[in-house]
Amino acid sequence: MKYNENIQAVAKLQPDYLGFIFYDKSKRDFKGTVPPLPKSIKKTGVFVDSSLEEVIERINEYDLYAVQLHGNESPEFCKSISNVEVIKVFSIDETFDFDQLEPYENVCDYFLFDTKGKEKGGNGVVFDWQLLKNYSLKKPYFLSGGIGLEEKESLISFSIGEESKYCYALDVNSKFEIEPGLKDIEKLIEFNKILEKG
Repeated sequence: MKYNENIQAVAKLQPDYLGFIFYDKSKRDFKGTVPPLPKSIKKTGVFVDSSLEEVIERINEYDLYAVQLHGNESPEFCKSISNVEVIKVFSIDETFDFDQLEPYENVCDYFLFDTKGKEKGGNGVVFDWQLLKNYSLKKPYFLSGGIGLEEKESLISFSIGEESKYCYALDVNSKFEIEPGLKDIEKLIEFNKILEKG
């Protein structure tokens, strides 16, 4: 999220989480003031290899409920962040080794599986969700990576498969944008209807 009125419009749809990117190389880098939001919405800061000091500073400045770590943050780094939910992101492709998740299992609240691509997220590309059959841990995860309205049938199939057992949330972004950071409210409403039916 980036623009004040758009943030408020999306908040009316009552998402569980709302993300604000604190990464100056991103087109969605957030510099503004977050308008008042319902307490039910978890304000989430998105970081890429930021210092621990910067993460803590943003947590306090924006009263964040969660942090999403998109870089090469170590298990020790994750453990150092307290009093907020820690979501550690991993970029998935056919070569991904799921064994590397084990050191993170007890130091973060959730994993997030995104598509490995040129950018640190927001690539708009779906990875092969069948790869999640190789996921053997019980840590709940967010499913991310190019999810849009056209994934309706794939999401239905995924939801009844064993690989979705620990899927906690769907993380959507680029496929619902008019431009980076500006969300298309009509598309989000349509997506919510799909989820409600699903």
